[in-house]
Amino acid sequence: MNDSDGGLSRRDFLKLSGLGLLGLFTRARPLSFFSEALHRADLGAGAASEPPLQGRVISNALWAYNAPSPKSQPVKFYWRDLLVDIDSAAIDDDASAYNRVWYKLADGSYLYSGWVQPVRTLLNEAVAIPKAGALGEISVPYTDAYKSPDPSSKFAYRLYYESTHWVLESVAGSDESAWYRLLDDKFDDFYFIPARHARILPRAELEPISPDLSPRQKRLEVRLGAQLVLAYEAERVVFATRAATGAILRAGTYTTPIGRFSTYHKRPSRHMAAGDLAASGFDLPGVPWVLYIKDNGVSLHGTYWHNDFGRPRSHGCVNLSPSAARWIYRWSLPSVAPEKPYKYEFANATRVDVTE
Repeated sequence: MNDSDGGLSRRDFLKLSGLGLLGLFTRARPLSFFSEALHRADLGAGAASEPPLQGRVISNALWAYNAPSPKSQPVKFYWRDLLVDIDSAAIDDDASAYNRVWYKLADGSYLYSGWVQPVRTLLNEAVAIPKAGALGEISVPYTDAYKSPDPSSKFAYRLYYESTHWVLESVAGSDESAWYRLLDDKFDDFYFIPARHARILPRAELEPISPDLSPRQKRLEVRLGAQLVLAYEAERVVFATRAATGAILRAGTYTTPIGRFSTYHKRPSRHMAAGDLAASGFDLPGVPWVLYIKDNGVSLHGTYWHNDFGRPRSHGCVNLSPSAARWIYRWSLPSVAPEKPYKYEFANATRVDVTE
């Protein structure tokens, strides 16, 4: 093993691992042997009261194998949005693979982690929503949103685990159950989901990280070659995670721009949509923890539609796991008040260096 991976020293990596910043649910490509071990350990690290860990199949079609390798025997076929029970994690023997993590299922078969979103089912009591609204996070593998608080009404979107949405009010559904009315900030529209499927985020989970540091002491670095994002306080690395940056796709070239930028525009949730869905277009409500660095929409943000970090695959943005994006969102500047849906501020924004 090399003493560094993507420029991160073994000493720094061990320190970050000890702080729990490079575990399974950063859903990043393993940086080294240590993070692979952490993938294995964190699968069983949940509290005893937590619901069991499951996986949501993200790919349209996915084979399970009898060993953690695509060269092994396929044994079962899965398709999008099917749920599986995750037992543990395993590592592919192919040291050249950018992502060697596989999930072992309860039946003993293995699914490639890049196309499986780890999820839990956390049901919630409905709460009163402030007049200004509140930020909610989907806490079940997925929930269907409708144009009115009635499952027989027109379907709007399927919303996925750890996506975030601005909740405007709690209303009674057709059967008197509690529903939340959500804002669609892309199309200035509304839709409804059962309230028990979204967790209203408490203020404590949105408080800034390291707020006493001056803006000049914080810096983000995106290393395109290593597909790595590093957060620095002064010259000390305090956080690291794998990413998936812009790529050359079938419909065109969408590489992430190189240069010096800043996180001048931040949103805890954004509906992102562009292009033809049949030709590399996308329509993604509730993209979490968005940090824009260019006016054309290039940003760092959480990602729920893939779990395959470590290689370029986006439309120019820097894809991160939701947990990694949330940490960077809270740590970076400007800070966004919990009751605000966005903030623009150039003067004290966090510097972002995108390098080759």
